Amino acid sequence: MVNPQDPNLTQSTFAPETYLADYPPSSARESLLDQAKRVLYLEAEALRGVADRLGPSFESAIELLLSCQGKVVVTGIGKSGHIGNKIAATLASTGTPAFFVHPAELRHGDFGMLEERDLVIALSYSGETVEIKHVLDPIKRLGLKVIALTGAPQSTLAKHSEVVIDVGVDREACPFNLAPTTSTTATLAMADALAIVLMTRKGFRAEDFARRHPGGSLGQQLVSVRDVMRVGLQMPQVLQAATYGEVLAEIDAKRLGFAVVIDENQQLKGIITDGDLRRSLVKWGHDAFEKIASQISTANPKTIRSDALAVEALKLMEKHAISDLIILDEESRPEGLIHLKDLLRAGVI
Repeated sequence: MVNPQDPNLTQSTFAPETYLADYPPSSARESLLDQAKRVLYLEAEALRGVADRLGPSFESAIELLLSCQGKVVVTGIGKSGHIGNKIAATLASTGTPAFFVHPAELRHGDFGMLEERDLVIALSYSGETVEIKHVLDPIKRLGLKVIALTGAPQSTLAKHSEVVIDVGVDREACPFNLAPTTSTTATLAMADALAIVLMTRKGFRAEDFARRHPGGSLGQQLVSVRDVMRVGLQMPQVLQAATYGEVLAEIDAKRLGFAVVIDENQQLKGIITDGDLRRSLVKWGHDAFEKIASQISTANPKTIRSDALAVEALKLMEKHAISDLIILDEESRPEGLIHLKDLLRAGVI
């Protein structure tokens, strides 16, 4: 079928059940989409295979990582080295101190970066990478334990490791079965599984993630309400028995266009806005000046907890077309407020 956007290409007629058939493809006329789908289905199938083989070794790796008192040192060379850098970064950002070091650099002075309390994750699909084999004895002499991610459970690397996780795949997505593609995907995905299970076991929270990503869009999206809220004297508030004049004075002093109404126990009872004051004049005329806060206020103002994310506050403001939210503590007492401008300054907007 001709692709209307490019008459020289054909639209994909690829069926998922045939993605392994005729591989590498023999037809030079196979569409670009068909070729791409073959790669993606091959890699997805490989990940299913790796998942099906998960067993006690994965649990042992998690226990080693949980008991590590130092840093996790990730090492590998070539494509495994590139994957290793990402693994170390993922671990570090999810609550496990980690760094990557090239095995050749370990042999030329960087062993000084390792301590007895550290743990090593070694990557080598063949398990026989020369540079990895050369650092195994020094690692073991230092007393470090090794978790191996390899496609060869009987390899030299595997034999020198306390835990071996099999990331073997049937074939690479490369039509010549040469370029590391499916195997590197499997290694990275397995390491992601380790990192996510580990952070869950550690009780790692969104707030912890935010502290490790203070800049960029991630940091902005993970700012908490507590980080940007206004507290104490910055929050306009009056007692239920406050007079019209006292309410007006508080709103004028804090310049936010409203005041929170509380009772003698500091419990939230309502809110009075500039609009409420105007409407009271329309309703009662001059008698409005004789009313107290409890008679003028609007009940059930919109609130949020201080441990909520700032983006949640923004969504609530947008939903109700308001510019302020009252922050309540665990006893339902007002402890602060957050204004749309606070979110703007924090980069959430």
